[in-house]
Amino acid sequence: MHIDDIMGLGPVIPVIVLDDVDRAVPLARALAAGGVKVLEVTLRTPAALDAIRAICENVEGVVVGAGTLLNVRDLDLAMAAGAAFGVSPGTTHSLLTEVQDCELPFLPGVANASNVMDALEAGFDRMKFFPAEQAGGTPMLRALAGPFPAVRFCPTGGIGPANAREYLAQPNVRCVGGSWIAPEALIRERDWTRITELARSACALRDGQR
Repeated sequence: MHIDDIMGLGPVIPVIVLDDVDRAVPLARALAAGGVKVLEVTLRTPAALDAIRAICENVEGVVVGAGTLLNVRDLDLAMAAGAAFGVSPGTTHSLLTEVQDCELPFLPGVANASNVMDALEAGFDRMKFFPAEQAGGTPMLRALAGPFPAVRFCPTGGIGPANAREYLAQPNVRCVGGSWIAPEALIRERDWTRITELARSACALRDGQR
């Protein structure tokens, strides 16, 4: 799949932190039950790669990607675990070059115009805007739309139910990322019913999507 196709599968991509692989499959099923089709499992814990592998092998109907890819080694490990796409919080020349060579659908992280130009030069026109709120929020996205009309973003960072629609209403926003759908506290409590409810509410934001 092209990264734009993945971004178009729903208005919100949940940003997931898992420290217990045993919770991965029931979490993914709970999110899928609420209509979420794309999951980003961040490589912030030792359990992350095994969690990606477990979801890929046991849960149908979801596209699982790896987030917080910081270097080429992270990229290689994510692909070996079965990740269908990758997301980075920022960019490096070596990482972008390696992604070009392996052709993994990828969202490079950008925070300003210079970052966007670097990503465009490397062949990417779909990007993660991070950290969204701290980097200027929707006013910054509107400013970036002028010089970069073909770029589409997935803003992540400081986004939740209170401001997700505002972001999704921006013409250059394809989807948003956020952890509010699968908060760590609910994952620890194994409150899959509540997570399904949050997922269903997030999918209802689709009307605001562009």
